[in-house]
Amino acid sequence: MSISTELSSVQKNRIRLAVSLFFFSQGLAFSSWASRIPTIKSDLGISEGQLGTLLLLMPIGQLCTMALSGKLVAKFGSKHVLRIVVLIYPLILCCIGLAQNFYQLGAVLFFFGVIGNMCNISVNTQGVEVEKIYGKSIMSSFHGAWSIAGFTGALIGLLMMNLHINTFYHFVIIYALIILSWFINKKYLVDSTPAPVKEKKSIFSKPDTVLVKLGIIGFLSMATEGAMFDWSGVYFQDIVKAPQNLVVVGYASFMVMMATGRFVGDYFISKYGKQHVIQISGILMFSGLMLSVFFPQFIVCTIAFMMVGLGVACNVPTVYSVAGKNKNVNPGVALAMVSSISFLGFLMGPPLIGYIAEAFDLRYSYALFACFGLIMVFMVGRMKIFKNINN
Repeated sequence: MSISTELSSVQKNRIRLAVSLFFFSQGLAFSSWASRIPTIKSDLGISEGQLGTLLLLMPIGQLCTMALSGKLVAKFGSKHVLRIVVLIYPLILCCIGLAQNFYQLGAVLFFFGVIGNMCNISVNTQGVEVEKIYGKSIMSSFHGAWSIAGFTGALIGLLMMNLHINTFYHFVIIYALIILSWFINKKYLVDSTPAPVKEKKSIFSKPDTVLVKLGIIGFLSMATEGAMFDWSGVYFQDIVKAPQNLVVVGYASFMVMMATGRFVGDYFISKYGKQHVIQISGILMFSGLMLSVFFPQFIVCTIAFMMVGLGVACNVPTVYSVAGKNKNVNPGVALAMVSSISFLGFLMGPPLIGYIAEAFDLRYSYALFACFGLIMVFMVGRMKIFKNINN
């Protein structure tokens, strides 16, 4: 759908809903994998260190195709790329359910990272295009849809485990749901093919310092988010010693608060400003993780994970919004740079957790990641851009 013509409020809302559901589809596929990590870990007899290695293959897949993903979106437009990769992503998810050993799972996870990166860049570019239609920042609500998908994926995972449905059939059901959403919403995506660019410089050549710092803030937040996605179930299983049918509770509590935070985030940003919101978020991340480290009881950790979910809720959407207001770099280029650095944290955080847990203990991993929140508080307090932009 072209944005060159005048659109009614009903048409705008339908486009926004369609893009939100594409965010939801991507989040549902990823969260379905995350919700079954404890099951897959047990079924294949994978150690914490081996799991860390497997999870590292996803960011490797991202790094190998980061430039390719950007070029595909630039050449064909996010609309056309997204319509294809959003179908491939859950197909690879189904292949995860078919993996019989460490090596097969590793190969599948590599391609899961490759296609996930293409989904991430294309769907966020769609979000930017819809913001242009509305003339205001609504990126937080799109990420809220992704978070709701995470919560939904956790609930479906809990249901599947209690019904003793194996991972492959679980993932096939998810694929069917995504295909249905794709058929209903694909025609409402926004045409976003950019004008031809004469310069052939990489977007990472002589990067803007402010964008790099914004990317690092996003990296720290998404590393924590990724750690909660992939390790919260294992934490409740191995550290909290929760009953097997309740190991998903920590993950679900984290997701529901992250989704809630993203839908109310715009209100608090308008009232207190982007800088203060991110600083408070960093404190919540630190406090929640440290609480779970020192008091690994079921109720306490459930509350702690809710605090972490609220803490990571608004950071990435806010960072994207600030990056788009950078006066020295084209908004699209700025978003590509910051989102790439940020999402790398989402994929690299979980393997780091695994390696530290293998060498010491899973609680040491969470204690280290708690420090990320304090680093964010310090960095945001020293960045002038947060004081110079309008909230």
